[in-house]
Amino acid sequence: MSFGREHDLHKRRKGRNVGLGLVLIGFVAVIFGLTVVKVTEGEFAEALSGVARGE
Repeated sequence: MSFGREHDLHKRRKGRNVGLGLVLIGFVAVIFGLTVVKVTEGEFAEALSGVARGE
């Protein structure tokens, strides 16, 4: 069974999907990195709650 040629619209849509996927992966990487930094600095409770404690 042979499928026809891929239409130009599908090629453009695929390119946009790949670009959006890369942006989302980058966003997740930034959030993950910030979380790792906060946890390794010993601010685990603040990292989970989002509220800074007074010293």
